[in-house]
Parts: sequence; C-alpha cells; structure tokens
Amino acid sequence: MISPVGIAVISANTVREAVRSRVLYTLLFFAVLLIGTGVLLSTLTYVERERILQSVGLAAIRLFGAAIAIFVGIGLIHREVERRTIYTILSKPISRCEFLLGKYLGLVATIWIQLVIMGLAFVAVSWLAGAPLTHQIGLALGLAAVELAVIVAFATLFSAFTTPMLAALFTTGLYVLGHLSRDLRDLGARSDDGGVRLVATALYRVLPDLESFNLTTQALHALPVSGHEVGLALLYGAGYCGALLALAVVVFDRRDFK
Repeated sequence: MISPVGIAVISANTVREAVRSRVLYTLLFFAVLLIGTGVLLSTLTYVERERILQSVGLAAIRLFGAAIAIFVGIGLIHREVERRTIYTILSKPISRCEFLLGKYLGLVATIWIQLVIMGLAFVAVSWLAGAPLTHQIGLALGLAAVELAVIVAFATLFSAFTTPMLAALFTTGLYVLGHLSRDLRDLGARSDDGGVRLVATALYRVLPDLESFNLTTQALHALPVSGHEVGLALLYGAGYCGALLALAVVVFDRRDFK
C-alpha cells in the first residue's frame, strides 16, 4: 500500500536538494534576463512592441522551464545511486514506488516554483512596459506548468533505468518531437502513400502532443480560449503523466542496484 507520508517526505527532501542546484539558478537567471531583454528587442520596431515583448517573455518561460525540468530532473535517481544513499532510503519502510513518486512530485514542485518566479518577472516587465495582462496569459502560463509536469515525467522515466546523459538526450528528443508531432501528422496526411499516412498517424498518437499546452498565440492576440480546450489539455496532461509514471514504477521496481 502506498503511503502518502513516505511520498511527502521524499518530495520535501527532493525540493531541498533541487534548490541547491547551481544549474537551476543559472538557467533561472538567464530566463529572467531574457524576459527583461524583451524590452530592448521591442524598441527595435515601431510596430507591435508589446506583442514582441510578451512573445519573447513567454518563449523564455517555456524554453528555460523545459531546460530546468530536463537538466535538473535527469539526476533524480542517479545521484542517489551514485552516492549510495538509495540503499539507506529503501531499507526504511518506503517502497520503490513511493520513492519514485516522491522524487517526481518534489521536482514538479520545484519547477513550478521557478515558473512562478519567471511569471512574476514577466508580469513586472509587461506592467512596466504598459503591455496588457489578459486572462489568456494566465491560462498560457497554467498550461505551461502542465507541460513541464509531462517533461518531468519523461525525465523520471528515463532516469529510472539509464544514465543522465542518455536520459537528457531522450527527454530533449521527445520534447522537440512533441512540438513537431502535429506537423508530422499533417505532412503525412498530405502524402499519397497510405503507408506514410499510417505511420504518421501512429507516431502522432504515440508521441506527446506538447502543442496542446501552447496558448502563446491566444495570449498574444487576446483570442478566446474555450473551457473545453483547457479541460482537454489538462486531462491529456494528467493521463500522459499517469501513464509515464506507471511505466517508470514498473521499470524502477525491476532495477537491480547491485
């Protein structure tokens, strides 16, 4: 039986470890710097300055948020194995499932804290520049948080059975493909070859559709966003995270640390 207390303890410890990471603060610094740089970039044109500023800011949040999730997340389990602290942890009344879920939730909490910091920097820069702050921007940031949770789930899965280098490569590759999966599907649909269409459709259904969480266009142009669209994105993200974590638990449970 899974103990919420055990998961909470591992999660809290993971947050404490993650906030000591120099990589985290380096990426966060450059993210905030790029958000502020949007003010300078927007002065290079007399047209749509506010949209350019906010476009740069949202892009920085999404890009650096993903970078933090990948490069901090890949060391989730490896550090415990390398320092042999995992033997001490698992010798206590904590199952491997609780350990893995605790690590995941702790990192997600850390990433969301960084997202809040980047979001506050974005709001401050937008307010100082006189750019509008619409509810669509809030929705865009909210779905960005769900996307980061999915990326962390991938990092957790790969770190459960492979090295940090390979985990980083696999997670980064799926992050890129996740934003291209719709384009691959559309390209396949235009093909005259039935086999190509079938493969393209299969790839789209297997690969994550990370564009489901991208509301940048709606945020920049204040376009209406339906509750149905947001709800489907939330369900999709929760389902994907659940499937990845279930697979990670199965793999991690069979891993031999000797």
